[in-house]
Amino acid sequence: MQQDTVPNVNNAVIETAHLRSRRYGLDPYCKVDLGPVDRGTLSGLIEQNRLLHTHAVPAMETLYQQIVNTHNMVILTDSQGVILHSLGDDDFLEKANRVALQAGATWSEQSKGTNAIGTAIAEGKPALVHADQHFLQANHFLTCSAAPITDYAGNVIGVLDVSGDQRSFHKHTMALVRMSALMVENQLFSAAFEDVITLHFHARPEFIGTLMEGIASFTPGGRFIAANRAGLFQLGLSFAALQSHTFSSLFGLPVSALLDHYRTAAPGLLDLCLHSGVRVFGRAQLRLANNHFQHPIASAREESHPAQTNPAHTARRLSGLRYLRTGDQQLEAVIEKVSRVLGKDIPIMIMGETGTGKELLAQAIHNDSPRAQGPFVAVNCASIPETLIESELFGYEDGAFTGARKKGAVGKILQANGGTLFLDEIGDMPFPLQARLLRVLQERMVTPLGSGKSIPVNVEVICATNHNLRERMAKGLFREDLYYRLNGLVVKLPPLRERTDLETIVNKILATDGSGSRYTVAPDLMQLFLQHKWPGNFRQLTNLLRTGVVMAGSEGEIGLQHMPDDFLDDMREAQAALAAAGGGGGVSATAGVGGTASAAMTAATMPCTGARLEDMEQTLIVRTLEAHGGNVSATARALGVSRNTIYRKLPHLK
Repeated sequence: MQQDTVPNVNNAVIETAHLRSRRYGLDPYCKVDLGPVDRGTLSGLIEQNRLLHTHAVPAMETLYQQIVNTHNMVILTDSQGVILHSLGDDDFLEKANRVALQAGATWSEQSKGTNAIGTAIAEGKPALVHADQHFLQANHFLTCSAAPITDYAGNVIGVLDVSGDQRSFHKHTMALVRMSALMVENQLFSAAFEDVITLHFHARPEFIGTLMEGIASFTPGGRFIAANRAGLFQLGLSFAALQSHTFSSLFGLPVSALLDHYRTAAPGLLDLCLHSGVRVFGRAQLRLANNHFQHPIASAREESHPAQTNPAHTARRLSGLRYLRTGDQQLEAVIEKVSRVLGKDIPIMIMGETGTGKELLAQAIHNDSPRAQGPFVAVNCASIPETLIESELFGYEDGAFTGARKKGAVGKILQANGGTLFLDEIGDMPFPLQARLLRVLQERMVTPLGSGKSIPVNVEVICATNHNLRERMAKGLFREDLYYRLNGLVVKLPPLRERTDLETIVNKILATDGSGSRYTVAPDLMQLFLQHKWPGNFRQLTNLLRTGVVMAGSEGEIGLQHMPDDFLDDMREAQAALAAAGGGGGVSATAGVGGTASAAMTAATMPCTGARLEDMEQTLIVRTLEAHGGNVSATARALGVSRNTIYRKLPHLK
């Protein structure tokens, strides 16, 4: 380090310090007190100052690397000037020991007179003491730069100092010490509080995360707790004056909006306005205990309905897309496509018939995405009355309309903030609302009904529909601009009747919903499952298996006798129709259900070329009815169907 000229020091500060030293009864020519505290006392002091020591030592090591081999040492003391830790060049440490610059020694003004450490403590601000500015003549060979380390209330809790041979003085040393002390202060401030919101802010966004940033902490409710030096300066208020302020009064943003912002997957900097009108940018750290960091609507729902759990925190029975891999090649292609866009901010649209598992796929996409810890909010656009869907989606303020709840309500979009919004049956969304949804997706801001304030929102949108949206666009029922905003990746789920993995699906459903017991499906029933058309897709299959589990009880195997009558009726009708169409092989599959050889023989004589299926069914029933002399019960038994089916197909018999 190149030697600089003798520093310009505030002579008034040195004169005042010398005056204090004389008042303490010190003699400039007295022998230096070399008596450090004993090892046990020193250990106790280090423990008392554990946080200070923990956060300061890394900063000391960094500082020392910048002054190494310059005949200097870095020193940390407590609030009384007792040295807790030091680092230094070997060639200087020998000289330092002559004047008790070692762990356990006290360097207060009362002990050593005017010196950088003691004077920084006395003045409460950085002090530079060079050569003969030291009160004791024994210390004139030193040049020392010290900066106090203060707590959040401005109390001095320690000192960081660089001391060295006065011939190695460098004008930049004080700047390095002050920066290092400020670094320690900021780290101590951030670690000082539990269950708080801590905001890091500055008028220039590039300064956030640097030593120049302001830091302020607040309770979970938003009440001001403390601020660091830069924070106090930027806020322009004293610590005492800030005690009456809140986060909202200082930065113009409600705490609820702050929490909503940090539920996003990749929240940017906050754009805030100080009470003075100055614009600042901020980034918050949320160290909240007792589940304070929950969405207000989710918290209210859990308090009102303890049995209902937040989907974001529910133990996921389904592990995501991996769970959906059951061997069907059509589905494999869908999973492969959506896997490639996870976390890429590409909207996904899922096509498919009702009950094909569109919401299940959407939930799996969410569970595997970077937003998995955020909420998953599903909205069925077809099930909400048109008069209510706007308030359900966007929320409303108190008094926004007749019948509105007091204090208003947060809409589904804000509930999904930071997570995934699943819009099922998007094709049924009322046309006027489509424009508002498009605006939200483009601007990422939501304005509740009755409110003039927009709230930032960040959601991943997954849509689903069983409509052909292009046809609805052609009819003027769906906005073209919204379609292309949502039309990132379009995938189509195959209906259950086209799946090749039905047996695997059945086993997975039974494993999930079997109440801890193992259930299987009898071979003859599984054969019927494979032949069934499943008009209700997964919903129908799931309900059927749940019923079968209950009916089977402890038997363990679900058979025909455990199936509901309407399913058996459907199967008999389908088999009868198949037989009527010439598919004789289908009747044998239902023989156990009640089919007869005579019915098959009757079916074999029926014409099938060019005939409609419904006409063939009626013809079969009429001929069988004639063969049994008009006896409906006998006809039903012969065809293996219920009497109600006969009456439904031939209403004139009622």
